[in-house]
Amino acid sequence: MRTLSITLVATLLALSALLVSCTGDFKDFNTDQTGITDEDMKIDFNNLGIPLDIIQQGIYFNYDFGKGKNWPFQLMQNLNADMFSGYMHDYKPLNGGSHNSDYNLQDGWNGTDWGYTYAYVLPQIKKLEDSTRVVYPSVYAVTKVLKVEVMHRISDIYGPIVYTNFANTEGNYRPDTQQEAYDAFFRDLDEAAGILREYAESRAKGPDISKFDILLDGRPISWLRFANSLRMRLAVRIAMVDPARAKAEFLKSAFDKAGVFEQPSECVRVSTRNGYQNPLGEINRVWGEAFMNASMESILTGYEDPRMELFFEPCAEDVERPGDEAVVALKNRYKGIRQGTCFSHFLYASHSCLYVNQSTAPILMTAAEIWFLRAEAALRGWTAEDPGTCYREGVVTSFRQWGADGSDDYLQSERVGADYRDAFDPANDIAARCLVTPKWEEEASHEVKLEKIITQKWIALFPEGGEAWAEQRRTGYPRLFPVRINNSKDGCIDTETMIRRLNFPADIVDTDAPLYERLVEAFGKPDHAGSRLWWDTGRNF
Repeated sequence: MRTLSITLVATLLALSALLVSCTGDFKDFNTDQTGITDEDMKIDFNNLGIPLDIIQQGIYFNYDFGKGKNWPFQLMQNLNADMFSGYMHDYKPLNGGSHNSDYNLQDGWNGTDWGYTYAYVLPQIKKLEDSTRVVYPSVYAVTKVLKVEVMHRISDIYGPIVYTNFANTEGNYRPDTQQEAYDAFFRDLDEAAGILREYAESRAKGPDISKFDILLDGRPISWLRFANSLRMRLAVRIAMVDPARAKAEFLKSAFDKAGVFEQPSECVRVSTRNGYQNPLGEINRVWGEAFMNASMESILTGYEDPRMELFFEPCAEDVERPGDEAVVALKNRYKGIRQGTCFSHFLYASHSCLYVNQSTAPILMTAAEIWFLRAEAALRGWTAEDPGTCYREGVVTSFRQWGADGSDDYLQSERVGADYRDAFDPANDIAARCLVTPKWEEEASHEVKLEKIITQKWIALFPEGGEAWAEQRRTGYPRLFPVRINNSKDGCIDTETMIRRLNFPADIVDTDAPLYERLVEAFGKPDHAGSRLWWDTGRNF
């Protein structure tokens, strides 16, 4: 038993003041800001290795750009997508307790995905594309796959992006609408897959990039399977807004004899073998600022999910509540923090932190995700596969990936999410929202079946909050707890509908007003966090 002391801790607001404005005049993004010289690139295939390293580190951003590591990731993902997805929450009362958690969105945090991607990652992609297109086609194809992986994440946060016109020689940086961007993503995957397929089938030799490849193994067949799997992800994303295109793109991957990820060992992870460190691990283990979200507590404890003890740690001790010295029984329990309560104390530091440490390879894609994509495609009638079979394969694959036992019993479970009881403030209590069971039910409606698929997919995606948030917005599943207090500007975010996107970086208005105007025009809706993206239709069938 212990009493938590309330101490002054430096918050990320101080760090965000250090943030260089990376979202300035867009022509500046044509100037490489990494500081790498042409001479550096001539040694030991560094012309391939250095850009690949920066790009792969930049997906789950932990590139050492001379201004410190880890805190950019906290701003870029952990304090938005990781929280909005229902996965995590910080225990600190940042900004006095009112910030992204209660939709008082912090522009200094939310522009970082855009700024750092365009300043550091996309220039390296462009450089590698240009230098490999003719002389190293296999590396060019890998670069194309990486480009789609990097930029679909940015588009799924903001909507329109500068993609096809990035580094335009005529200075025309016209943004792509999200529909145009997705069309370009599919074209780039077509081109990449064609090249990789030729190399894989002919066993042609390209440069050996295995020592530079920190996502896979450098082999064309592995990258082809990644390209096919990524196409499936993006195809299902547009299932409601463009169903004919979605089905056609999905079937390209389904019928490709190279296949997609299927086995538990087939994961796209950012390897830590070459010195990369997991920024979430630093935030979690060293800073102590990543904890279980209340929605995650409700679903995992309600389901008695065996993966819970692999995702999170139980509370270490009971806690004496300040004021009345009442003992709050927490030891060995799994407890999460509800989003949007504007708490102004540090008591939630007693709750469940994550399993992740600095040497944990961050997960970008798993075979379980692909099985759930196949389950949804089958449910929509795109394929002749059985939705229930694919669903069960997804659950079993996730269990095996994590080394969890009991998948057979779990798949027969009729348990539902648990009510949330706040450890310190009963005003934050809320009844369970997730009322579907893990057990597949053939007689259930398509909507209920989809809810089961996406709920299990959400669990299997952990801890990759970016993809989890995108799928939760697209489908509405799993059913997360709404914020208790909604401080969105002018009430632009509906409490029950929840946050739909991040607005374009605020400093673009001042530094590049013409670009901002073009972005808003391409979006076609008010530039606020309550506006739905192109693929976010608000319906599932």
